[in-house]
Amino acid sequence: MTRALLIVLDSVGVGGAPDAAAYDDAGADTLGHVARACAAGAADRAGLRQGPLAVPNLVALGLGAAAREATGEVPPGLEAAPQRGLFGCAVETSRGKDTPSGHWELAGVPVTWDWGYFPKTVPALPESLTEALIAEAGLPGILGNRHDSGTAVLDDLGEEHLRTGKPILYTSVDSVLQIAAHEERFGLERLYALCAIARRLCDPLRIGRVIARPFLGAAAGDFRRTGNRKDYSVLPPSPTVLDRLTRQARAIVTVGKIGDIFAHSGTGREVKPHGNDAVLDATIDAMRTLPNGGLVFSNLVDFDSEYGHRRDVAGYAAALEAFDRRVPEIEAVLKPGDLAIITADHGNDPTWKGTDHTREKVPVLAFGPGLPTGPIGTRSTFADVGASVLSHLGIDPAEAGTSFLPR
Repeated sequence: MTRALLIVLDSVGVGGAPDAAAYDDAGADTLGHVARACAAGAADRAGLRQGPLAVPNLVALGLGAAAREATGEVPPGLEAAPQRGLFGCAVETSRGKDTPSGHWELAGVPVTWDWGYFPKTVPALPESLTEALIAEAGLPGILGNRHDSGTAVLDDLGEEHLRTGKPILYTSVDSVLQIAAHEERFGLERLYALCAIARRLCDPLRIGRVIARPFLGAAAGDFRRTGNRKDYSVLPPSPTVLDRLTRQARAIVTVGKIGDIFAHSGTGREVKPHGNDAVLDATIDAMRTLPNGGLVFSNLVDFDSEYGHRRDVAGYAAALEAFDRRVPEIEAVLKPGDLAIITADHGNDPTWKGTDHTREKVPVLAFGPGLPTGPIGTRSTFADVGASVLSHLGIDPAEAGTSFLPR
């Protein structure tokens, strides 16, 4: 019996999905556009990075080949031939382009229904929801109540929040309600309690997530979000890979926001560090002691939250290069027979209009001692990732997905 490692590079898409036009994302290509900006010098930033995108370890695992499978073109700087592992891309069948949909499908449970969304109106939230939230939480009122960027809304309303004690509520094109409040002045536990109330009130509206967005600072321009974000997700509608492994008493370690995304169902020992490097540290540490038959499942959110949503091309490129430099550490903790998979949950093209996710295919890079090298093509569902993990760990297949591992 062997072990498995699943790493989600949050938002590292490799080109528009077949239905991207329906999401107004035709032409989006997170990896391709970042690489082209680097090649053109448009992603140079003093003290951060310079020159073409340099991710040789990911290229050796097939990242350039996966992008070619997805779009027909290899992004500049990623042309070298794969040297090890299986490589390809996958298409999302779930509705929406949000975090829960992508992760649940990766774990074998595609979303087959329509999420609820808040309209692009001001106010965006129904009056019945805000009135109930104010009453139940004993609030003096709320601020925002609109579609907005999570960083811009703090500069706009943070000072008023400090004066009035009213939390900031906002949403996006995703099925989400985000609540921002000062971690010290409003109180972190009070914010979490408020989000728990909002979660229950949002259930009839089919809203996928309520997110607590604590921040610090004293004035516009000084406000910064902290690492104490917490997501309140609905439960997946059927057993995921995590649930199936839990039923078999397998060891599971979930790192980053995985526990929140799966509403803590089957998520085993949860570790929640802040920042990509800290997530990787915890992931590697977990693999060192993971027993046979176990799974480590990690999410690296910085690609999405720090660089994709903020449309920071140079930062996105630097984050890819920083992750690439640590790939040898990941390979070093793999034992004979282990399987590691690097993939993503959606796109977030930092060159694209707006500040939202983009509907894209995702890379699938599978590697480990003894695994052959070769293409797996375009997988018709993200669920093939979960099916491959189950197959590798000797668990009966789920209802969705087909393993891409050689028999």
